Amino acid sequence: MSVKIIGQDLPNIPWEERPAECKDVMWRYTGNPVIKRDAIACANSIFNSAVVPYGDGFAGVFRCDSRSRRMQIHAGFSKDAVNWQINEEPITFIDPPPNDWQYSFAYDPRVCYLEDRYYIVWCNGFYGPTIGLGYTFDFKDFYQMENAFLPHNRNGVLFPRKINGEYMMLSRPSDNGQTAFGDIFLSSSKDLVYWGKHRHVFGTSVTSGWQSLKVGAGPIPIETSEGWLLFYHGVLQSCCGYSYSIGAALLDLDDPAKVIARSNYYLLSPQKLYECVGDTPNVCFPCAALTDAATGRIAIYYGCADTVTSLAFCQVDEVIAEIRKNNLVK
Repeated sequence: MSVKIIGQDLPNIPWEERPAECKDVMWRYTGNPVIKRDAIACANSIFNSAVVPYGDGFAGVFRCDSRSRRMQIHAGFSKDAVNWQINEEPITFIDPPPNDWQYSFAYDPRVCYLEDRYYIVWCNGFYGPTIGLGYTFDFKDFYQMENAFLPHNRNGVLFPRKINGEYMMLSRPSDNGQTAFGDIFLSSSKDLVYWGKHRHVFGTSVTSGWQSLKVGAGPIPIETSEGWLLFYHGVLQSCCGYSYSIGAALLDLDDPAKVIARSNYYLLSPQKLYECVGDTPNVCFPCAALTDAATGRIAIYYGCADTVTSLAFCQVDEVIAEIRKNNLVK
């Protein structure tokens, strides 16, 4: 393996070898979906969720749309990152910001271990969607910070370490609706409160149809020997609505606004029944990745049809080789 993941070994990463008949760089877990829509009693659907190693197992923050169809986030735990126990009650933040802060909805969380705690970034209801930010040490007590940005914004994703002495976050400025547009931007902060130095990372492509309408960052970027590996979603507007697929990009380690390589072809698209049929058809939406530095294995958690959560697998060197071979960056 020539490409190295810069990080910790995770020998208990969930994993299945690629099926003999499969020639794809990314392949699905045969037990999909790993989290059913009704895994807890109050849920209409559980999808677009984030998991991390925690203790001798795993923890996570899960988007659970309730049967009243309120979008909420719940904590959960697992020994093997496949079988999950998700709390029935949604997360309640301790000491939320004062004044006119409103908790009207929360969805599509990401979880990033940074320095000494686990940061949660989610789409927060504050006069429309924007980037909520909080943290926990134990996935039991959660503390909320100030929102990172003004509305309207989505897909906030922190980098797992400071770069040039500053925190970095990806996001996608949007609108208050279905957002028929969207590029990925990079912002920096010295204190996780005041954000600036906004830079454009990349946008849509008219020649790569699966990402011709909008793009958005997915899991926490993975540091490798060749750059930051970013899995992202791209959206195609078809005659029957939106279709969400998964791609990857390689960003410069010292300047993540600089794109080294980027998927021309998708890595995974809605093809299985659980990806094509649900509350929102034809969606593969990546929100979390587990990595094992020793083997280069990556396990991707992705939401399917805005209804259930599934797993896919890949190898870091194969993904980077693929996006370099079929590189959208000229």
